Amino acid sequence: MIFPTQLWKSGLFGMFLLTVLLAGVPADLAAGDWPQILGPHRNGSADGEKLLDAWPAGGPNQLWSAQVGSGYAGVAVAGDRVLVFHRVGDQERLEALDAASGRSLWKADFEALYRGGIDADKGPRCVPLVHRDTVYALGAAGDLYAVAFDSGKELWTRSLFADYRGDEGYFGAGSAPIIVGQRLLVNVGGPAAGIVALDPATGKTQWQSTDEGASYAAPTAVTIGNKPHALFVTRYNCVLADPASGKVTTLMPFGKRGPTVNAATPLVFDGKMFLTASYGVGAVAATFDPVKPKVLWSGDDTLSSQYATPVQHDGFIYGIHGREDIGVAELRCVEAATGKVRWKQPGYGVAHLILADGKLLIVGVGGRLALARATPDKYDELATFDLDQSVARALPALAGGRLIVRTGSGGGRLHALRVGK
Repeated sequence: MIFPTQLWKSGLFGMFLLTVLLAGVPADLAAGDWPQILGPHRNGSADGEKLLDAWPAGGPNQLWSAQVGSGYAGVAVAGDRVLVFHRVGDQERLEALDAASGRSLWKADFEALYRGGIDADKGPRCVPLVHRDTVYALGAAGDLYAVAFDSGKELWTRSLFADYRGDEGYFGAGSAPIIVGQRLLVNVGGPAAGIVALDPATGKTQWQSTDEGASYAAPTAVTIGNKPHALFVTRYNCVLADPASGKVTTLMPFGKRGPTVNAATPLVFDGKMFLTASYGVGAVAATFDPVKPKVLWSGDDTLSSQYATPVQHDGFIYGIHGREDIGVAELRCVEAATGKVRWKQPGYGVAHLILADGKLLIVGVGGRLALARATPDKYDELATFDLDQSVARALPALAGGRLIVRTGSGGGRLHALRVGK
């Protein structure tokens, strides 16, 4: 038990519970950086960004565009650099671009071992992680790379799926690593190695635990009793990992056997935990309690997202309900406390959302961009723009007023657009 029973009974439990950490955010990164999947807090929210209230008639000003290889990995942004992870030929390439111009600064190439699954695209899926002076990237075959942020020099490599019999699943490795409490944690999904903790400096294993299968959902970080922990949605469960001790606690089952996917990152806010998946799994809102979470509401008719992580603002959740593969998906606003749907936009399609400045930046997988107010009253659209006709499944990033969108399948482009003041 993480909390003493007497604290729970006395009602002091809430004083110790939860704030979302800046998981994996280096102390020397500037405010406004996007150093990992879903931004500094792994919840799709951008710090300190002031967005334009409208876009020019021709859409946001395009600052630069760059050719990239295959894959669906979104970018990370730190300082003056954009980190893109893509496949070029038979190499998985981690590359740094100048954030102002898109010019390549360095490249680190590694043999690409992934041979493909259901999707013909063979590129990496995971957003890079920037932590202090190192960039980490998990390849599609479960190989983890660490390179120097300033030069791209290889520091170490681990073949985690080969070492621990990890399962590539339907689309290759897709659960982005996280650094919490001086440990680099990965949902490997191997026997007795469901979650593996590494030394970020050397890549050496510190502990391995559970038989939890690997999902496509990235973990997030939470604080419990002043101690950092990692919250994972694995293949079939929501679990809490103590990076120091290696103790992994199952909070609740989440997932379904068969051809299903858990891919959305769990959200923790206002004493609540929100999980979502499609394929009949549905959504769950519960108290964030590391001993015994209490389900507040659940169901498959409120906000069941196939893979896009929703965002939360002032007690309301904004996200996609539905699936890309069956062509039925709509944008919704849901009251977090009750699950009541406040508004819906049918036929919207799957899209990724970023929350900034009280507004939503929405990047549809079909290349349609939108700007809307984050309000529960109605869908209040301020601007739209069709970027291009190619697929945009990769997570977008927002840093320094630049929205960076990756489009294409089997190869495509990075677009840097001016959306901030």
